[in-house]
Amino acid sequence: MQNKGLSSRWGLENHGLHHLRTVFWNLVPSALVEQAVLRQEGELVSGGALVVNTGKFTGRSPSDKYLSNTRSLEGQMIWWGKINQPLAPERFHQLYMKIRAYLQGRDVFVQDMAVGAHPNYAFPIRVISEKAWASLFAYNLFRRLPPEQLSRHVPQYTILHCPDFEALSEEDGTRSGTVIAIDFERRLILIAGTSYAGEIKKSMFSVMNYELPRRGVLSMHCSANVGPEGDVALFFGLSGTGKTTLSSDPERALIGDDEHGWAEDGIFNIEGGCYAKTIHLNANLEPLIWAAVHRFGTVLENVVYHPETRSLDFDDDRFTENTRAAYPLEFIPNCHIEGFAGHPRHIFLLTADAFGVMPPIARLTPEQSLYYFLSGYTSKLAGTEKGLGSEPQATFSACFGAPFLPLHPEVYAGLLGKKIQEHQVNVWLVNTGWTGGPYGIGRRMRLPYTRAMIRAALKNQFEGVRFYQDESFHLWIPESCPGVPSEVLNPQQTWENQESYRRQAAMLIEQFEANFRQFSLGVPEGIAMAGPHNR
Repeated sequence: MQNKGLSSRWGLENHGLHHLRTVFWNLVPSALVEQAVLRQEGELVSGGALVVNTGKFTGRSPSDKYLSNTRSLEGQMIWWGKINQPLAPERFHQLYMKIRAYLQGRDVFVQDMAVGAHPNYAFPIRVISEKAWASLFAYNLFRRLPPEQLSRHVPQYTILHCPDFEALSEEDGTRSGTVIAIDFERRLILIAGTSYAGEIKKSMFSVMNYELPRRGVLSMHCSANVGPEGDVALFFGLSGTGKTTLSSDPERALIGDDEHGWAEDGIFNIEGGCYAKTIHLNANLEPLIWAAVHRFGTVLENVVYHPETRSLDFDDDRFTENTRAAYPLEFIPNCHIEGFAGHPRHIFLLTADAFGVMPPIARLTPEQSLYYFLSGYTSKLAGTEKGLGSEPQATFSACFGAPFLPLHPEVYAGLLGKKIQEHQVNVWLVNTGWTGGPYGIGRRMRLPYTRAMIRAALKNQFEGVRFYQDESFHLWIPESCPGVPSEVLNPQQTWENQESYRRQAAMLIEQFEANFRQFSLGVPEGIAMAGPHNR
């Protein structure tokens, strides 16, 4: 076995890996790009980014996610079900042994990293992959360590990433050849049968969603930024709702674009990079992201480029709508590189409403805040998960991140409620989806309008503005907002047919009511009654 790079004294034999060919330890981006191109894993394009194609998996595969059902999980509020499917410990061990055998005689790439910018809640991790480009992805997305720390790095969690290995469903107890399995007792993650790198990122987020709440820290699927006066804002939302876009603001410093913790002394970024959607990326509307994705070291997943000129075409969705860019946080010029700031003053719950009936912005009461947080209503956009069609689908994803929650949603909601009350946080519901009609009839909310509404909230420009309660969802809507036509603020006024609007609203309210029944017995009555109800 040959060792290349900056290796740790905590060798791979501690993970049961033996008889490997070459181990590439903690390579820097230039070396990883070189290896990826040599191995024909990807190609360099204009600007210097590395473009890769992830094959048949261009999004997450939530139906193939498992938790090893060890004794240590007994008595904990694990949210068992379709999201967290139990896998018998002996099955997990069997898969682990198979992957160990599979890697014998192969090259592997090791990245020793960390998650969590807060010194009290940082976890050293290790990503071991058979792909050079996946190692570059990990380098970009997780928190990088100084070279002098690498030799003594001892991981608390380890990811074994083998996209070319496939499980045998009948033999291994899995649904298919794809598996994303976590064993919290062993602190080990197995990823096999899928090349979509988002599984690497989100598996570690699932780990933090398990570890942090047990320490009294709220883990959150949100982006975060901070203003010149230290005012922090959080943006909750599922993929495609605008977390990355809206938090990448030239007037504010980006703390992070997707995953954060809220500790007793403030907000901290869990990651060290950004994973932005790039479909229809526009240099004028999203200049910071545009610049980042054209830099050397960025990984572009399934983005189409012209073979002769190597120029990128962000409007071409022939592979997927879920085209992605993975780049380090410092590629954003005004990033908050420390990844740690104070308590938030504003929280924005983002939804992409495909029905076209939700207001573009509404101020929430504390009870409404927890209702809509638990509901997690949005529309899944094409390509973010395997099996989605070309049109958005209305969905409810608890805490705006159900696929990544090992614990019951009420755990996270309880922590959020305490934080909101303790720090007197303003909470807003923002619709980045459709207006003037449902998907196919209406139009997507204009980004400049959404930015203007976010800016107005952050700069307290709604103080003194009259708010009224709409008749369908009982949400508090402002009558005016600088830079936004008043008729845009009232979704009902954007529809030509008022009766059609009421029918669509009633249909969506019915779905809200049906979804929230799962929480009605576990939350105070005031929260359950804070949502919309057909009367």
